[in-house]
Amino acid sequence: MLPLSPPPSVTCLLDRFRGCFTTPTFTTFCGLAYGFWAQPGLHTVCGMLIGAHLQQAWHHSRAHRFFATARWSADQLGLVLLDLILVVLVPDGAPVRLVADDTLMRRAGRKVFGAAWHHDPLAPGRHRIAWANNWVVVGVLVDLPMLPHRPVCLPILARLWQPRHTPGRLDLATELVKVVCGHLGTRRVDLVCDGAYAGRVLRELPRQVTVTTRLRADAALHALPPARRRRQRGRPRTRGERLPELCSIAGMVTTPFALHQVTRYGQDGLAAIACFACLWPAVFGARPVQVVLVRPPDAPDSFDLALVSTDLAATPVELVSRYAARWQVEVCFRSAHQDAGVGQARNRTRRAVQRTVPFGLVCYSLAIVWYARSGHHPADVAARRALAPWYQTKAAPSVADMLATLRRVLLAARYRHGQVTAPTLPEILQVQAAWAAAGT
Repeated sequence: MLPLSPPPSVTCLLDRFRGCFTTPTFTTFCGLAYGFWAQPGLHTVCGMLIGAHLQQAWHHSRAHRFFATARWSADQLGLVLLDLILVVLVPDGAPVRLVADDTLMRRAGRKVFGAAWHHDPLAPGRHRIAWANNWVVVGVLVDLPMLPHRPVCLPILARLWQPRHTPGRLDLATELVKVVCGHLGTRRVDLVCDGAYAGRVLRELPRQVTVTTRLRADAALHALPPARRRRQRGRPRTRGERLPELCSIAGMVTTPFALHQVTRYGQDGLAAIACFACLWPAVFGARPVQVVLVRPPDAPDSFDLALVSTDLAATPVELVSRYAARWQVEVCFRSAHQDAGVGQARNRTRRAVQRTVPFGLVCYSLAIVWYARSGHHPADVAARRALAPWYQTKAAPSVADMLATLRRVLLAARYRHGQVTAPTLPEILQVQAAWAAAGT
């Protein structure tokens, strides 16, 4: 048994993952999840124990064995989380919106499994490189009632990419999308990714998946195959004539640009959009695609953004808004790194490295699901008002606010059940003096 009494709104979420573990391992999973949410400092493995106040009840090797040797699957954990997201945040029958991208988790030490030198645009210096693990992540885009102006990305699955040791990032992303499609059955999936994830491997995705990505300016596009004439001999043509380059197409008078009201990044505005159907044989083969060209309403020619999509039924405005929602995966990576502390663990063995980051991403998504699901729970609302009064007037909370709220609710439940006494003012001043001395 855990020496904790978390609120029922948290335990009912974690109970959904009971089938992914044995009974002892599930207890360890719950304890580390509580510690991940309650820890305001570094989210190392021992830091999770300290956040859950289990450092005296459990030996630290129990937490390390959970990641290094215990029998559980990170993919199964992500699929259970996907079912929870679909039940709570996605309407029945609505398409599942997926986004794929990669991120770096910086590491230190030559013996860390999978660590290598990667290009990091956020790194200081001239060469912009960092010693890190590179993770390919697939997340679900959902709409939260408290954030009506933008969706939120909830990561569910992740794969560690190792240069020269594993398939490429596009192959790993395709593999993760296949795992999701195999779990969802015939439900429609709308995948959005940037231009780095446009390649021939996308042909291997099931037909239920529509792909929307950025189109490169030098893409070799072809017209749709002409209709076969009666009594025409020979094999039917698979593609039409080669189309001019995108810059030339955007400058033609015959290109049908029209003004549309588009919502991008939470703002409404006018944009000149042109759309036409064609083929991109280098990537999608004989599958027809839509090409969308976007430019400012007062621009005479050229384009600012070129998109390609296999969803022929979507309107150009829908495709532009769908691709603009892809930016939320970058917001997710920023929040997971800096607010939630994902990737701060210092383990280095193979299985521990491959499991710790997916575990952190699952906890990150669970915190947001909890916030959206328990918004009307009486006990949690009372704890919010008592511990964080500014939430009564804040209209659009950030992910950091959601994580802080969950942390406060866990601490309030811990004090309410009488497991520990609330710290007195001299004790708080003593701890603050110790922190100041350690900082100097």
